[in-house]
Amino acid sequence: MSEERKKLQQQQQGGPMGRGGWGAMGRPVEKAKDFKGTALRLLGYFLPEKFRLVIVLGTAILGTVFNIVGPKILGLATTKLFEGVLAKYQAVAHHLPAPGIDFGYIGKVLLILLGLYVISAIFIYIQQYVMAGVAQRTMYRLRRQVDEKLSRLPLKYFDGRTHGEIMSRVVNDMDNLSSTLQQSISQLITSVVTLLGVLVIMLTISWLLSLIVLLTLPLSLLITVGIAKRSQGYFR
Repeated sequence: MSEERKKLQQQQQGGPMGRGGWGAMGRPVEKAKDFKGTALRLLGYFLPEKFRLVIVLGTAILGTVFNIVGPKILGLATTKLFEGVLAKYQAVAHHLPAPGIDFGYIGKVLLILLGLYVISAIFIYIQQYVMAGVAQRTMYRLRRQVDEKLSRLPLKYFDGRTHGEIMSRVVNDMDNLSSTLQQSISQLITSVVTLLGVLVIMLTISWLLSLIVLLTLPLSLLITVGIAKRSQGYFR
C-alpha cells in the first residue's frame, strides 16, 4: 500500500467532517468546477435520442394541457348545478313550479371530463415510458465510456484512492445521474407547461383576479424570505 493511500485512509478515519466537509460515503463533498460545460457535455449524450425527446416533449405538453383544461370543464357542470339550485329557490319564493336541475347536461360534462383525464393519463404514461428508455440508453453509453476510461487509467490512480471512493464514482454517482435524467427532465417540462397553462386558464376566467394573484406572489416571496432569515438564528 502506497503512502498516499495510507494518508487518505487516515483522513477518512478522522471523522465524517474533515477539512472542507465530508460526504455520506466518506469522501469530500465536491462542487462542480464547470457546471455549464458539464451540462453541455451531458446534453451531447442526448443527441442520439433527439427523436424520442421530441416525443417526450409532445406527450408531456399534451398530457399537461388535458389535465389543466379539466377544472375549467368541471366548472361548466358546477355552474349548471348552481343555476338549477338557484332557479329552484327563486321559483319556491315566488310560488312557481320549481324547475329541475339539468342532470343530463351535467352527466355529459362529467363524461367529457373523464375522457380528458383518461387521455391525459395515457399521454403521461407514454412520456414516462419513453423518457425511461432514453435515460437508460443514455446511461448505458455513459457507463461504457466510464468503463473504458477506468481501463486506461494508470495504477497510480487506483493506489491513491480507496475502493469505496472508486465504487462510489462508478455506482452511486451514475445511479444519481440516472435518476436525475429520468425524473427531473420530465418534471421540468411538466412544471413549465403547467405554469403557463394555468396562467392562460386564469386569464380566460378573470384577468383582474389573475393580475391580483400575480402581484401578490412577489410580496409573499419577500415575506417568506424575511421570516426565513429571522428564524435561522433560532435553529443554530
